[in-house]
Amino acid sequence: MSAIRGWWWWRRQPVVSWCRTYCASPLAAPRSPGPPPAFSTASPGPGSKRVGTHNGIFHCDEALGCFMIRFTGKFSGAEIVRTRDPQQLEKLDAVLDAGGVYDPTQERYDHHQKGFSEVFGHGFITKLSSAGLVYKHYGKEIIAKELQLDVEHENVQCVYLAVYKNFIEAIDAIDNGINQYDTDQPPKYVINTHLPSRVGCLNLEWVDSDHSSEKETAAFKQAMMLAGGEFLECVRFHARSWLPARSIVNKCLTSRGNVDPSGEIMVLDRFCPWKHHLLELEKELKINPPIKYVIYQDERSKNWRVHSVPVAPEMYESRRPLPQCWRGLLDDQLSEKSGIPGCLFVHISGFIGVNRTYEGALTMATTALATS
Repeated sequence: MSAIRGWWWWRRQPVVSWCRTYCASPLAAPRSPGPPPAFSTASPGPGSKRVGTHNGIFHCDEALGCFMIRFTGKFSGAEIVRTRDPQQLEKLDAVLDAGGVYDPTQERYDHHQKGFSEVFGHGFITKLSSAGLVYKHYGKEIIAKELQLDVEHENVQCVYLAVYKNFIEAIDAIDNGINQYDTDQPPKYVINTHLPSRVGCLNLEWVDSDHSSEKETAAFKQAMMLAGGEFLECVRFHARSWLPARSIVNKCLTSRGNVDPSGEIMVLDRFCPWKHHLLELEKELKINPPIKYVIYQDERSKNWRVHSVPVAPEMYESRRPLPQCWRGLLDDQLSEKSGIPGCLFVHISGFIGVNRTYEGALTMATTALATS
């Protein structure tokens, strides 16, 4: 399965890409006269449900939506029927991204109709696509199944919200044509490597001589596997890595008063990715004053680092950089200037410093905190 973009540097496993080695702008296959036929991605078993979506050009939202809904107990192993025929759609057990109706009581999940404005909630305001609609109503069940926890477990809710924020919301936004940034300026470069773009690459190309329903169905199945594989990898990453890291940061944050009475210095008892978690937990727990420095041990060198907390996870600007007079100095020169034994390094920007011992790193942080 492909790596999830946006947090791939946390993963350790090799990945396999399903995407083609090039992208082309696919054009719709010529329509034949009469009602379009229904296509299935699998042979249904006895009593199988049937889930419908439109045929023709496909996008990431319905490919992912079809994958996810088949992960539920109600629609496990359901046949996927691809058609635009309203009469055929009406007979199906669920319909995604087609039919012009959003009604979860009837298992209808379209978002193209006039007046549609459904959002995920929980503070998110992006209009949902068919993927977001399926995730809104069935995401907790899917997460609970993958985590092997009860659907009401707090960790299920935590991962449910995180997967929407870090994976599903972007698919909703791209499908609904919502820009990532508030600007009327054209983009400075083109990105054709995000998941919706790679799913789009799997559509039949206008130069293909064979636009048969069988070939279109095979392409859609591949799109479901690509989108669904990355979705499951995202869920498993959050269970395997993200959730334990959040737990560590939460514990260390709540015990910060044992480190320094200011409450502005936190020590990680085990290194983990901490920036996103810290800034989110500060808001949730209403931490005031905010944390200025995080201390942790480098696993390889066994030295101790003093990291100034950034104003935002992706930004280089720090809330309180280490003192200007320390920056760019090394070893004995830094120890002499700071008056703190064991100093090794302070970055020229002041965002990080290194000391041989925990006591030295803590002294660097407390001294920096007291420096105006």
